[in-house]
Amino acid sequence: MAAKTRQKSDAPDASDRVSRIREGVTAAILEHRLLPGTKLGEDEIGDIYGASRTLVRSALQQLAHEGIVNIEKNRGAFVARPTPADAREVFEARRLIEPSIVDRAIDAVSPAWLDRLQHHLTEEREAELRGDARASVRLSGEFHRLVAEMSGHSIYLGFLKELIARSSLIILLYRRHDTPACGTDHHAGIAAAIRKRDKARAGALMLSHLNEIEAELFLKDPAADELRLADVLGA
Repeated sequence: MAAKTRQKSDAPDASDRVSRIREGVTAAILEHRLLPGTKLGEDEIGDIYGASRTLVRSALQQLAHEGIVNIEKNRGAFVARPTPADAREVFEARRLIEPSIVDRAIDAVSPAWLDRLQHHLTEEREAELRGDARASVRLSGEFHRLVAEMSGHSIYLGFLKELIARSSLIILLYRRHDTPACGTDHHAGIAAAIRKRDKARAGALMLSHLNEIEAELFLKDPAADELRLADVLGA
């Protein structure tokens, strides 16, 4: 009877519950509260969100399609653990689309959007000053999403949301501990170029920014270590 009651309560707002689960898991990944490899139990998530296992499973399958979650047969769902090769592909994809996103954002620039960008930069700076690492990580990703929203290109926005979540996992796994994840000064420079409607500079700054983030990652392939070890020991 309880199961039937839950199924009925899911019916009127099933899509909303699935969206809430997806957004909640994604936000936790962006803030580095959910670590790569963490098991995502369907029953526990269902209790948290008041949703049936069917809806939880639907949300997790959507996240798996986006590469944020891995679903393993007979084991369940886990936060994905991207490989160094995955990381390189993610940043390659971001370098391909984000300059175009900035270009379109400049075409759509308005006083209201500039105010939103400035407000966001203020939030980033305040989080940095108070040493709030979780907020800083989340806000750094949200800056890129905000520029994509500003562009008005829904396909790019959808792609970038997925890439930002993947990037957060990659940064968590491979960032050198003495380096920031995403500099607020870089964001301020990009925003200034958008404000001046300087497409060439905005695109160049975005590329430089993404290149620097990737360069600060320690992307080492385990297979390469094994090959060098074999060479040394076999010499």
